[in-house]
Amino acid sequence: MAEIAVLGYGTVGSGVVDVLRRNQISIDRKASQPIRVKYIFDARDFPGSPDERLVTHNIDDVLNDNDVKIIVEAIGGVEPAYTYVKKALMRGKSVCTSNKELVAKHGAELLSIARDGNINFLFEASVGGGIPIIRPLNLSLTADEIYEISGILNGTTNFILTRIQRDGGEFAASLKAARDLGYAESDPTADVDGWDSCRKLAILVSLAIGKQVDYEHISTEGISRITGRDAFYAARLNAAIKLIATARIIDNGVYAWVAPTLVPDSHPLYAVNDVYNAIYIKGNVIGEVMFYGLGAGKYPTASSVVADVVDAVKNLNRNIMHFWSTEKHNILGLEELKSDRFIRVGADDTVKALSAVTDVFNDARTLQIFDDEIGFVAKDISETELMRRLGVLSTKDGVGKTLCVLRAEGGVK
Repeated sequence: MAEIAVLGYGTVGSGVVDVLRRNQISIDRKASQPIRVKYIFDARDFPGSPDERLVTHNIDDVLNDNDVKIIVEAIGGVEPAYTYVKKALMRGKSVCTSNKELVAKHGAELLSIARDGNINFLFEASVGGGIPIIRPLNLSLTADEIYEISGILNGTTNFILTRIQRDGGEFAASLKAARDLGYAESDPTADVDGWDSCRKLAILVSLAIGKQVDYEHISTEGISRITGRDAFYAARLNAAIKLIATARIIDNGVYAWVAPTLVPDSHPLYAVNDVYNAIYIKGNVIGEVMFYGLGAGKYPTASSVVADVVDAVKNLNRNIMHFWSTEKHNILGLEELKSDRFIRVGADDTVKALSAVTDVFNDARTLQIFDDEIGFVAKDISETELMRRLGVLSTKDGVGKTLCVLRAEGGVK
């Protein structure tokens, strides 16, 4: 019998215990032995819960029990999760987690400890929730040199943007709808400001290249400034606004950013709506592949964690996880990287403003949907050149302030 402990009995932790109980027969068969929860570590009591007898408030009960070979970390955040996980690994216990903050910050170190101890630190659920992506990167795509990763990595923001796009509504109302349906946390900052997607991108790129990519160095922009007007323009351009996390890997470094982006209807990510996530990978051998599914939620995430538990049970005393080193990989500045941009500027005089836009951005496609502004797409322009031209544009008669600047995938016309 394989005895495990679950740290944290919140959404994910309770989901793990429930999945193990609900699918006990098939899980035990796949693991080739029974898996049973011996401890649930949490600061709270759970009177009336069927798992009440398993609860301990003392982490040493878990760490000092030699019969516990595998720990599920479902506390979240960096501390005390990092301290507990490191101690567990140092004592020869494999760890499975969905904690993207922990993995992004300390993944390389924890993988090294696990490798030295011939045990495992597994984190399939840390990036795509229920979407399998870590295993494909670790196993199926090892023959490829991956040169681009892009995706919709956060279900909350994708739901909000889908609502704005479909209803022509505004950010605040769409965020409230996400909260009412349980898709947004009481404090949604990490989601709507892009940091959740940023951490997940850092994990994916670190695995793809085998070196540490610090998420703090990834250019990150959220969605709180997206408006219904932006959505109207996107629809006119046969596109949708998505929060896209992108990394382009080249010989001397990686370009990486998270930003709301205009995605054309010809792109596979265009049709990914509501709380669904998708991860789009380009490799030099396999070409283009996409992984799609529910990126979050109690049971999709718990299912992914339990799959890691089964792997850990089947590989006791054998390290199976891909190793990435603590050596830092160079994050390149985006100032000279060219891309298409969608821009909205105010118009005090629409005739003069339209003339000014076509003069300063002479190859732009212009749209006028509202009487007080001009929207246009500037093709293949660097950040440095964009800022220079917007500065020139702001001095022209009839032009008001810049209202919106979005990245645009190349298929947006």
